[in-house]
Amino acid sequence: MNLPNKLTVFRIVLIPVFILVLSVPHNWATLLFSGEAIPVNWIIAAIVFAIASITDFLDGQIARRQHLVTNFGKFADPLADKLLVMTALIFLTSFNVVSAWMTAVIIIRELAVTGLRTLIVENNGKVLAAQMPGKIKTFSQMFAIFFLYLKDMPFAAIHLPIGHILIWIAVIFTVYSGLDYFWKNRDVFSDGM
Repeated sequence: MNLPNKLTVFRIVLIPVFILVLSVPHNWATLLFSGEAIPVNWIIAAIVFAIASITDFLDGQIARRQHLVTNFGKFADPLADKLLVMTALIFLTSFNVVSAWMTAVIIIRELAVTGLRTLIVENNGKVLAAQMPGKIKTFSQMFAIFFLYLKDMPFAAIHLPIGHILIWIAVIFTVYSGLDYFWKNRDVFSDGM
């Protein structure tokens, strides 16, 4: 197994770690920042999420630079990203930090685009490459989730709700990039109709 694929597998392994960290009761320990109590397990979860997000960036860079792109990587890398983001958002929704409709929009888009990618591979054997709106969506989702778990630290000191600003940007680009993928690949559906 090459290094990019090992990083992808590592990211997948971090998901249950992330879940375990967030499953600890919140009141066992908190830190105070700018008058805001932040559960310690949220801080640990943010660190785990950040490490997983960095591996997402690294595995793609290494795979392209060293020509180590594999079918496993094409399949597992986006799957790992989606599983990580969906897990993080489901917990944030359960903690009443992110609205359920936002989480639903993001999850529906991720599943719909995954289905579209499957259709494209089955029809012509090509993998649907990420476009710039999708990359902006991923970037804004990752940073939004990170700052939401940190309750906007250190931006909370200047009362800037960076996490909520970024999640709105993520939702907008989630919808836009999803529509863009479907519009650009609409010919996939003409074959079966």
